Amino acid sequence: QVQLVESGGGLVQPGGSLRLSCAASGSIRIIYYMAWYRQAPGQQRELVTSITRAGTIGYADSVKGRFTISRDNAKNTVYLQMNSLKPEDTAVYYCNSDIWDGSSPLRQNYWGQGTQVTVSS
Repeated sequence: QVQLVESGGGLVQPGGSLRLSCAASGSIRIIYYMAWYRQAPGQQRELVTSITRAGTIGYADSVKGRFTISRDNAKNTVYLQMNSLKPEDTAVYYCNSDIWDGSSPLRQNYWGQGTQVTVSS
C-alpha cells in the first residue's frame, strides 16, 4: 500500500513564502512522476507543476518564476517552494504520483489528502 502525505500548508501574507512537502511511503519500486495540483473553492483541480523520473519539470504559466519543484529521491519526497504568493494562490494543494510497487502488473496513480494554503492579509 502506497501513501502520499503532504505537509507545510498554512496562512501566509501576500508576497510571502511557503514550502510544501509530499512524502511517498509504502511499497515503492518506481516513481514515474510526482506532481502538485491545487483546487480553489468552486474551481476545478488544476496542475501546478510536475517532475518526472528523468527530471523533466513543467509549470503552469500562473506560477512560473514564483514556484519551484524539487525532489529528494532517497526520501521519495517532493517539495514545492512557493514564493511571492498571491491571494489567487489560495487553494488546497494535492500531491499526485504514478508509482509501481514492484509486484502489481501496472503502475497506480495516487493522491495525497491535500494541504490548505491561504494567502491573505
